Amino acid sequence: MELKELDIINFKNIEQTTLRFSSGFNCFVGKNGMGKTNVLDAIYYLSMCKSCFNLPDLQNIRHREPFFVIQGKYLLEDEMVDIYCGVKRGQKKIFKKNQKSYSKLSEHIGLLPLVMISPEDSSLIDGGSEERRRLVDGIISQCDSGYLQNLIRYNKALVQRNSLLKMNAGRIIDLDSLEIWNDQLAEYGEKILQKRVEFLKEFREVFQMYYEELSLKRESVELGYKASVESGGLLEALHDNIKKDCMLTYTTTGIHRDDLSLHIGGYPVKKIGSQGQKKTFLVALKLAQYDWLYRVGMVKPLLLLDDVFDKLDADRVRQIIRIVSGEIFGQIFITDTNREHLDEILKEQQVDYRLFYVDKGEINF
Repeated sequence: MELKELDIINFKNIEQTTLRFSSGFNCFVGKNGMGKTNVLDAIYYLSMCKSCFNLPDLQNIRHREPFFVIQGKYLLEDEMVDIYCGVKRGQKKIFKKNQKSYSKLSEHIGLLPLVMISPEDSSLIDGGSEERRRLVDGIISQCDSGYLQNLIRYNKALVQRNSLLKMNAGRIIDLDSLEIWNDQLAEYGEKILQKRVEFLKEFREVFQMYYEELSLKRESVELGYKASVESGGLLEALHDNIKKDCMLTYTTTGIHRDDLSLHIGGYPVKKIGSQGQKKTFLVALKLAQYDWLYRVGMVKPLLLLDDVFDKLDADRVRQIIRIVSGEIFGQIFITDTNREHLDEILKEQQVDYRLFYVDKGEINF
């Protein structure tokens, strides 16, 4: 897959631009706060139907403007595909493929696989379990529409169950009504748990391989799944926790409470990892995500590297560029503040690349 052309109007600080890309590396250079990341976020938006920063749609509209538009032309399996996204204040978001609107945005997820590495990924290590679940769910959902639908149904049932608990706070709850949501949570939750566990069995080996390459085998890492309830026991656990849930007015058990365990040298990376080790851990996670998506879908995802070189030594930076120059990797988008640094490394690898200069939302090449 390749993004040939990108049109942006009124997205964040970018007033209007049309960009044509190299099939290899595309590098956006400029000072911090100039809009480099906004270009990558526009590309992310066309794949995932939302900003990578989880901002409400209206907050992505350029200040004092009524709308934004992002449009991309993709080469996908020898066919040109046009993707359009438009958001206007007071109106519903419009997403189109080849000028035909989607009935559901979930139908689009997976068409344009993408992996983004950014400074915000630090929350995968330092943040709560929700961030790590979102990573797993995002990877599986891009290549398994059934998993995505089960996740949507589970979350809807969870919202309904929690609403029922809050409405009956301090009163005797109707157990028959609660049972309806227990059954749905158990049905969809068991399917989600099974997929997550199966995914982690394969994914952890790929992750360990990339970490060893990036760290030059200096450290050993482990990635595991921490289930709050064993497979087959979700419905029973929901029944056992009814009193507790009624008291707290929310659902205390289920796959929405699961987590990943992240270790380096046998210890939690969150507690003992240096900044460089944590960043290497994150980059290895995302490169493994790319590898897994490619092998499952046999389509090369887009790879977005936002400020990934900060806090990494020269050896690890060169390893990243060397790895993503490999055969399974396709089109790559990079942001950096140091053009000479980027030029030097890319020339060493003898790869095709194009440089773009970003200044206050203006993009030149």
